[in-house]
Amino acid sequence: MHSWPTPSYSRVPGDAAQLYLYDSANQTKDPVQVKGDTATMYVCGITPYDSTHLGHAATYLTFDLIYRQFLDAGKKVNYAQNITDVDDPLFERAERDGVDWRELGTSQIDLFRSDMELLSVIPPQHFIGAMEAVDEIVDMVQKLLDNGAAYVVDDPEYPDVYASIDATEEFGYESNYSMEQMQEFFAERGGDPDRPGKKHPMDALIWRAHREGEPAWESPFGPGRPGWHIECSAIATNYLGSTFDIQGGGSDLKFPHHEFSAAHAEAALGVDRMAQFYVHTGMIGLDGVKMSKSLGNLVFVHKLVEQGEDPSAIRLGVFSGHYRAERDWSDEALDQAKARLATWRTALEAPGALSAAEDAVAGLRQALADDLDTPAALRAIDNWAGSDRGEDEEGAAQLVRTALDSLLGVRA
Repeated sequence: MHSWPTPSYSRVPGDAAQLYLYDSANQTKDPVQVKGDTATMYVCGITPYDSTHLGHAATYLTFDLIYRQFLDAGKKVNYAQNITDVDDPLFERAERDGVDWRELGTSQIDLFRSDMELLSVIPPQHFIGAMEAVDEIVDMVQKLLDNGAAYVVDDPEYPDVYASIDATEEFGYESNYSMEQMQEFFAERGGDPDRPGKKHPMDALIWRAHREGEPAWESPFGPGRPGWHIECSAIATNYLGSTFDIQGGGSDLKFPHHEFSAAHAEAALGVDRMAQFYVHTGMIGLDGVKMSKSLGNLVFVHKLVEQGEDPSAIRLGVFSGHYRAERDWSDEALDQAKARLATWRTALEAPGALSAAEDAVAGLRQALADDLDTPAALRAIDNWAGSDRGEDEEGAAQLVRTALDSLLGVRA
């Protein structure tokens, strides 16, 4: 599956700062130490049954900043992202709307690509749909069955395959939730604790046996389709290796999705820890209420742009809060972002001394390297724009513009 065009990126003069990120598993902010010259990153993609809203966009903008930090440090990036193009929500929405589920998925994937291009998000090298990855998923399910980490339920009609939560010694390390919390979230977020025949209520489905009216693929353990968690386990490790640098997504994926994705990969491949960093973004609210499809209070990227909003202002609106925080979106937040962007553009018409620009860019770099502290990064440029910058010198405006474009993805 193809992704979308790569936005411009230019090397920013000066020295990059050491990137620190908060790891959800360790619950500490640690330096990201990349082995070799290539950083590896996996971010969970969309289930394509609805348009890209600001909550989705905020997640992908976060990992776009991390990608840009790696580039600034002179690293290459091997980035993979999945598309869950076979899943119950997609089937349900297609049935509701009276369209083929494949047609619905294709239309929403196209819209997602368009939104990411508008927002100048650097695309993954590997943009992989679940349907493209069935062979790899089947291989991983077979590995888990062969080593006793998975089993087939005793159900002649629907012999589903489940992975045992006892297959890895450290199950729960990624989310740090108590068993009571995990059981609650498992039931709320797509789990099936009451499925007869399971050895443990929280064992996760990794291969769903064929049901009438659902798509199916052949496998050694019968026709069916992949489970959600193992889809990411298989795609991530196939394209990035058995261990990699960053696994990312929204905070609602911390459990069960990321916990099980890690456990499946670790049990199948015999590694202690799938990702060195588990990075999660906070949820976005609208006027103080969490955005959700059920509430219908979603703000869509393409609609904002259709209304004439500048994608750079949208980025600044998202970056006004820290990525790990629960943040709010409102007309006021967008107006503040537009005013900030206008102030920066005005300042660039009289950029002042090169030394002042260099100091501003150094502040921007240092803030982004500190666990993507975007509020501090924006203040570094605000302070430059609002200061006495001295006499204009050649190169000052170009330096700031290049830094904003390449480090923040903002066109000023």
